[in-house]
Amino acid sequence: MPDLNKDLVHAAIESYPDPETGRPMGSMGQIKEISIEGDTAKITLAITSHSRPIADEVADAIESKVTASIPGTRVNVSFVDHPRPPARLGQVGLRVKSVIAVGSGKGGVGKSTVAASLALTLRQLGASVGLMDADVYGPSIPHLLGLSGRPSVNAEKKIEPIMLKEPASLPPMPVMSMGFLVEPDQAVIWRGPMLHGSINQFLSDTQWGELDYLVIDLPPGTGDVVLTLSQALPLAGSVVVCTPQEVALLDAIKAISMFRKVNIPILGMVENMSGFQCPDCGKSYDIFGRGGARDKAEELKVPYLGGLPIDIGIRTAGDEGRLAEMIAGNSAARAPIEAIAKALVRTIAARAAHNPPKPSLPTL
Repeated sequence: MPDLNKDLVHAAIESYPDPETGRPMGSMGQIKEISIEGDTAKITLAITSHSRPIADEVADAIESKVTASIPGTRVNVSFVDHPRPPARLGQVGLRVKSVIAVGSGKGGVGKSTVAASLALTLRQLGASVGLMDADVYGPSIPHLLGLSGRPSVNAEKKIEPIMLKEPASLPPMPVMSMGFLVEPDQAVIWRGPMLHGSINQFLSDTQWGELDYLVIDLPPGTGDVVLTLSQALPLAGSVVVCTPQEVALLDAIKAISMFRKVNIPILGMVENMSGFQCPDCGKSYDIFGRGGARDKAEELKVPYLGGLPIDIGIRTAGDEGRLAEMIAGNSAARAPIEAIAKALVRTIAARAAHNPPKPSLPTL
């Protein structure tokens, strides 16, 4: 084998696709530095915050490429930030890289808790995230996050979303919900056109800023909101939440069918309430069953992102408006949703790798 040198290392990794765009890192100037110390190759790569949740996986893949090409090499991978601002999306002009809709075929499956936990976890993993509560008739995101207040309008006549500022160690996360605009005991009774208008206003007239991910909590079922979203902007895709029992899976199938009819990609299924481990005896109980979503995902040829067990701590934190505190401070409770968040980003990255932008397009 030839002696270890920078050129060999560069050749081994230059074709590795950037997780966000799918373009080769070598052609995008993202291989920032390679240094050789004995039998060790130290590599510094630049990735965007959009890809930060799977940085460890990128490091492992780079190490595998180098060791496969140059056996016996030790590899040390580190990362620096690679700024790449988002383009404007759709007719509403959102400055967001990936819009993710979280839906379900029926209510009562914990969809809003999953959507909020997913947004919080992506933020925890280093991405810039916003959370939009599109469940106009039953907004629960403000309660889960302990947020209140009325959004103001700035000088540019844009709605200033309510900012989640906890924990203080992380950047504030913009949140928008009908729950900020109506009293808690008031019912929203709107026909389709009013619903369509409110969703478009939430998207186009809210000062979201520049985001890696906008997570949208959809209403349960198959209604007008998904059609409105599909017409307003291109979505990275949808996540379908269900519980393991057959009656919930039947409704999840309808949700998947709905997304496919409006050409929204299915990023994966999440099985919520997937087993319960007794905190007293340590024994596991499949109260609603387990594995149904995985089997159904395989049958429908959609990714299975993972399962979330029944967690009393998560339930209590949501009821008390402390979900952000729980996700940030309890690594054991965060572990299952973190695995799902990484699987989601991995799925988006795989789509980019299979469908990279044409080389003639300008770099964003």
